[in-house]
Amino acid sequence: MIRLLRARLRPYWRQIVVIVGLVFIQAVSSLYLPTLNADIINDGVVPGDTGYILRTGAVMLVVTLLFVLAAIASVYLGSRVSMGLGRDVRGALFRRVESFSQAEVNRFGAPSLITRTTNDVQQVQMVVLMILNVILMAPMMMAGGIFMSVRLNVSLSSVVLVAIPILLAFIAMMVRTALPLFTSMQAKIDRVNQVTREVLSGIRVIRAFDRTQHEEERFTAANEDLTQTTLKVNRLFALMFPMVGIVLNLSTVAIMWFGGKQIAAGDMPIGDLTAFLTYIIQILFSVLMATILFVMVPRAAASAERIQAVLETEPSIADPAEPARDVPVRGHVEFRDVEFRYPHAEEPVLSGISFVARPGETVAIVGSTGCGKSTLINLIPRFYDVTAGSVLVDGVDVRRYALKDLWRRIGLVPQKAFLFSGTVADNLRHGDEDATDAELWSVLGTAQGRDFVEQMPEQLEAAVAQGGASVSGGQRQRLAIARALAKRAPINIFDDSFSALDFTTDARLRAALKKETAGATVIIVAQRVGTIMHADRIIVLEDGTIAAMGTHAELLATNETYREIVASQLGTDAAEGAA
Repeated sequence: MIRLLRARLRPYWRQIVVIVGLVFIQAVSSLYLPTLNADIINDGVVPGDTGYILRTGAVMLVVTLLFVLAAIASVYLGSRVSMGLGRDVRGALFRRVESFSQAEVNRFGAPSLITRTTNDVQQVQMVVLMILNVILMAPMMMAGGIFMSVRLNVSLSSVVLVAIPILLAFIAMMVRTALPLFTSMQAKIDRVNQVTREVLSGIRVIRAFDRTQHEEERFTAANEDLTQTTLKVNRLFALMFPMVGIVLNLSTVAIMWFGGKQIAAGDMPIGDLTAFLTYIIQILFSVLMATILFVMVPRAAASAERIQAVLETEPSIADPAEPARDVPVRGHVEFRDVEFRYPHAEEPVLSGISFVARPGETVAIVGSTGCGKSTLINLIPRFYDVTAGSVLVDGVDVRRYALKDLWRRIGLVPQKAFLFSGTVADNLRHGDEDATDAELWSVLGTAQGRDFVEQMPEQLEAAVAQGGASVSGGQRQRLAIARALAKRAPINIFDDSFSALDFTTDARLRAALKKETAGATVIIVAQRVGTIMHADRIIVLEDGTIAAMGTHAELLATNETYREIVASQLGTDAAEGAA
């Protein structure tokens, strides 16, 4: 936690210095008032001494006003610093997560990253707010209270020397026990978040398979686990405040007892006892404020460690130290003996992959489910890095490009078409933020999406729900295709992007796509033979290797795997007739 705060609070050091000064003014004001009150009691007020009353009252009023103004200013600045810290840490986390490759995202998990960006940051933010607004005064009040109480009466001050170590020992024991519980509690918040996200994302599947009761039980288990851990923490700290109250009350009783004896013996003025009681209460109240900090710090420390773990994780895929520059844009893609295996996997997902996709060509990749088709094309934009061999774009290894330069050359339609909340135009302009409405209608026409967009009341300004939930699967795919086409990239990758389209729409889209991308490289992953049979080159993947490569006719004549795929979709006669 100290590392995180040291790094993130550095821009606010001037405000923090001002806050410390304001808190010091509050502490001095609080410590001065009991002394002033004691002097009044000890000196006595003569009836009719209006001048003394006015002078003393004016001084007390000024001191009180000074305290109030300093308190208002310190709370205002403390709130600005803590809120600014929360903003900065959330921003740093978001930027770091944005730079992560899929490997880092999988390592932490989406639910955990969300919890770290929200709940964990909030815990740290609240502790900083408490430190600056409340806790910062505690050591000043404690030190000042001890000094003033010793100055008034050394023998009575021994009560403080007994009370404070007892409290500190008890608090230290509590914190030591609570820290692992707080760490566990944050992990269990992750679990509740994960189950909730899964239920919300898969609600239709849950209902379709009548698993509502099962999911309720799963959520109840995660929720109950978090509840029990939270109760353990709360029971633990429930002991702390009574303990502080007991010590505070016993200390007050002891001071009254011994102070009363000293007053009776004439060794101590009654005003000093009144001031001494005030100082003791201030000292023990400072310990109480510190206790509040000790309640919050362990959880915030656990949260800070989780935040720091994300911030200190370097993305496995990043820009090279000296990226390639001024590489001519052609759209040439080449795989050279590529191998890829996921982290900690025993066997590679892809091995021995070599082929070339040239500008103006359409290369299709087909194969059974799980053979590595999507993994293969994810290597081109460097969503993953090859573990052997190389992937070249325009003659340069993709690992030598600055990521932005590489991504500018690629228009991608992922397997799961995802749309962002906003409007149709907003989503299409992810491809080209400067695209005109005419250009958007043009790419919509190519993607066979113009008709349904024109039927929307607001057309290009029609609202799109998060994830594209407000449109059908086929419409979502066509909008995703239009978004990629709006980019006018020299390399276009379609990862099973036509699966939700009917055969007629598929055929029209492919015909329009051929004209739209005439000079570009097109790589298509598809399950339908009808989608890829007219490709310039078809690659048949089998168990992560290239089983065959050629045109539709060549593969029918030479490759049994491809014939089986064709026969399963178009019928045995079609496969045998073409062969």
